[in-house]
Order: sequence, then C-alpha cells, then structure tokens
Amino acid sequence: MTRKFLIAALVATAATAAPVFVSPAMANHHEGVKVGGAEMLPTRTIVENAVNSADHTTLVAAVKAAGLVDTLNSAGPFTVFAPTNAAFAKLPAGTVDTLLKPENKATLAKVLTYHVVAGKVAAADLVAKIKADGGTTKLTTVAGGTLTASLMGSTVMLTDEKGGMAHVTQADVMQKNGVIHVTDAVSLPN
Repeated sequence: MTRKFLIAALVATAATAAPVFVSPAMANHHEGVKVGGAEMLPTRTIVENAVNSADHTTLVAAVKAAGLVDTLNSAGPFTVFAPTNAAFAKLPAGTVDTLLKPENKATLAKVLTYHVVAGKVAAADLVAKIKADGGTTKLTTVAGGTLTASLMGSTVMLTDEKGGMAHVTQADVMQKNGVIHVTDAVSLPN
C-alpha cells in the first residue's frame, strides 16, 4: 500500500473500531505496512515479519512451540490468517498455556495450520471468489480442514468448523513467501 492510503485506512479503522477488509484497489501497494507497530517488509518471510509485531507475540510463541518456524520460513507461498494476542486472549482461561505444553505439540500444530492456506490469496481474489460463489466460499487449510469465508459489508468473515467467527481486521500484509491477513479471533478445527 502507499503510505498515504495505508495511513488513511488505518486511521479509518481505528476511528470506527470496526474491522475493515482492505479494498482491492489498495491491495496492490505494500510499502510502509505496519502490524503491531512494526513495519512488515515484503522482502521478509512470514516468520521474519511476525516476530517484530507486538500484536502477534502469542502467535509467534505458538509457531515456535509447534515446530512450524521452518515451514513458515520456507518458499511457500502461504496465506496466513493471523490471530492477534487479543484474539488468543478471548479463548477460555488456560487454553493457550495448555496448548503450549510439549505434550500438546500436535494439537497446537493442527490449530495453527488451520489458519494457513496453501498459495497466496490476496484480498481482491478472496472477495471475488466469495462473490462468484454466491456469498460464501470454502478455503481448505493446510491442516486439512475448511474455513468458510463470507462478507459482512466490506469485512471478510471466517467461520470455522465449530461455528466460531473471525473478522479480517487488516488484509494483504505481503510477505516474501505469501500474505498475512490479521484476524480478531482464533479459528478452531473440529
């Protein structure tokens, strides 16, 4: 995104406190994108950028605990629906601590890879697919599950297999090996 458009989009998002999915017109510009106060550089991998985001420390800790750092540093490309720290905090008390235990590594990996789709799915492509499919589209995750994407106004909503909903609050954070779309909830597989 150009800096002017990005700043305008972020100010609008902060001012309304409503999730906004970046318009396709803005999706082709990526300089100066910040997530969690850190600039996300399109020359870095998903992990190299995520470790700098103050809003994604829980996600990064989980990726490390699940042994997924090498995978998300690989060529990909991947589309990651990245829950914020606040999203993880919405889970029942003790859930994150339990998932981070070594004996729960497989479960944690399943939850995290449920947020990843193979390939690079940009905002404009996802919105077009939702519209072309009559209002909802199914995304097959790396975990083998399904996320259902739909629109609520201009906001992309993800419905997980348990019926939980996440809003995309920041879209098209381009990475060297894919794209991140920031979400406000943790999506859970069956």
